[in-house]
Amino acid sequence: MTPYHVTRDIAAPPGTVWSILTDAERLSDGSFSIIKINGQIAKGARFKLWSEVDPKRAFPIKVAVMAPEVRMEWHGGMPLGLFLGNRQFILTPIGTGMRFEMRETYSGPLKGLITKAIPDLQPSFEKFADALKERAEA
Repeated sequence: MTPYHVTRDIAAPPGTVWSILTDAERLSDGSFSIIKINGQIAKGARFKLWSEVDPKRAFPIKVAVMAPEVRMEWHGGMPLGLFLGNRQFILTPIGTGMRFEMRETYSGPLKGLITKAIPDLQPSFEKFADALKERAEA
């Protein structure tokens, strides 16, 4: 199940898009629906993220997968795998640009209970993708 998903075709090379996706300072400038990121976005790194969706709550994130200019995954959730959120960023070359995809999936025994309490994230996904496209094409 993929409750949240967004796709944008971006007229920029994957390297340009990747440099934005891995720059915590740029992502937290307010344009991407992210208020603040404490830490670095690097393979195996852990950081905290504050989102416009729930500004008072810090989400602990681990960069679980990082294949530069191709794919990145952020994992977060509860201990013992009771609930896991997995956000994927996928970059696919097309023509002279690339296709950006971002999706989020959930798993774990408490998935049903917790996902009922999660607000609609689609508007923040749209805002993130629009900001990424605008910045990369500028």
